[in-house]
Amino acid sequence: MENLRNINPIRVDKTTLINLEKGKLPPQAIDLEEAVLGAMMIDKKGVDEVIDILQPDAFYKEAHKHIFEAIVQLFTDTQPIDLLTVSAQLKKNAKLDLSGGDFYLIQLTQKISSSAHIEFHSRIILQKFIQRSLIKISSEIIEESYDETTDVFDLLDKAESKLYEVTQGNIKRSSETAQSLVIQAKKRIEEIAGKEGLSGIATGFEKLDKVTSGWQPSDLIIIAARPGMGKTAFVLSMARNIAIDFGHPVALFSLEMSSVQLITRLISSETGLSSEKLRTGKLEKHEWEQLTTKVKNLEKAPLYIDDTPSLSIFDLRAKARRLSSQHGIKMIIVDYLQLMTAGGNGKGGGNREQEISTISRNLKALAKELGVPVIALSQLSRAVETRGSSKRPLLSDLRESGAIEQDADIVSFIYRPEYYKIDEWDDDEHSPTEGQAEFIIAKHRNGSLENIRLKFIGNLGKFDNLEDYGGNYDDLPSKMNHEDNPFTVKHLPSPNEAFGSSANNHDDDSDVPF
Repeated sequence: MENLRNINPIRVDKTTLINLEKGKLPPQAIDLEEAVLGAMMIDKKGVDEVIDILQPDAFYKEAHKHIFEAIVQLFTDTQPIDLLTVSAQLKKNAKLDLSGGDFYLIQLTQKISSSAHIEFHSRIILQKFIQRSLIKISSEIIEESYDETTDVFDLLDKAESKLYEVTQGNIKRSSETAQSLVIQAKKRIEEIAGKEGLSGIATGFEKLDKVTSGWQPSDLIIIAARPGMGKTAFVLSMARNIAIDFGHPVALFSLEMSSVQLITRLISSETGLSSEKLRTGKLEKHEWEQLTTKVKNLEKAPLYIDDTPSLSIFDLRAKARRLSSQHGIKMIIVDYLQLMTAGGNGKGGGNREQEISTISRNLKALAKELGVPVIALSQLSRAVETRGSSKRPLLSDLRESGAIEQDADIVSFIYRPEYYKIDEWDDDEHSPTEGQAEFIIAKHRNGSLENIRLKFIGNLGKFDNLEDYGGNYDDLPSKMNHEDNPFTVKHLPSPNEAFGSSANNHDDDSDVPF
């Protein structure tokens, strides 16, 4: 025991020290690491089976990290992988001596006769790596928890983010080579080619999808408008298309309206029954049958609604991570940004502009972290109302913070001239504005700027493709399909619940009369 006291602590990584005196060693499987590396050098099939499971950091022994890096480089360059080529690559990397030399490589190949069970062995190595990662994260959290200057809510967010990375098997790497990124980009382009040019999540609005190629993963999209323009109606119509027509799970965080109110709006849109009839429950017999029949698609839709009031960005990120892990959500909608708070740290300092900046910055970070588009609704300032003949919104009208424009990949506006008693479009004197809206893309980081005309059906709180109506504004094309979509809607109300009044609605921010 005395000898152990004189042994220096073993450094596992830059932040964690394990002392032998305590009798604990980091989780490891050196013998399996040797077996996997040996098998990869004697059998190409072994390389194919584990190259996408392991990464260099998964190996406990430093020499094994260098050897695996050399194998990955050879694999990427489509070079043969064997004892000689791996030795040559290590020499090229100036890491042969650090890897134990040629003699150690020979020993590795002699310890194994085939690549049998190599995938099983590699997964055990990965499990040990995850255990070491958890030890490291826990040690960091413990150390920061003793620091009185640390904000506890920031610490919670950081801890959950790191644990989420481990859960996803996605431990962050410091950087990626241009070569690996080019391969990823080429693969993605090939996938897009088979999807008619849509590289993101299709919205169901054809002209919008042509401009954006669908909402792109990791993008922050801001949709802004004055009250009454139909912001909520637009995202509900879009969420309906994505969840029902395309079967993609969607998460909707509503800070303004209750989940029952939102579902009732969707029921109105889906059944063609007016909001007034649903609100009063005064339906004819055939309308009750229509209601029962046409909500079946909605009942099965992968739509998840959270109506927590005064939601903080910290809570939203935590909820979004869980939804991503449990349900694989493909898009997040926040209605709306100005009703959020920056966090529950109780500081209360700073002005509202700084708080909105923090929220928008964190929404962008969430989009990148989860790899999904995040759509946030936003209010516009009253400057729109004070302008002369044209009430078309501008980027300068974004309320409370220029950071929203800066952080967003796309900034768009919804404009309905009919709301301002303007009967004809200002760029087309013979085109009536009745039942129409304009979706204005004012900033597009990766594409063009466009003004897209859409059909707006006020009594149903619904947006649709203008072309589907052929000029007859009273036509309601049926979109009832996908009967067998195997999903469920959260918070779907009972009949008694759906048609009653619920939750407080902010009159100033109501989008459509409902």
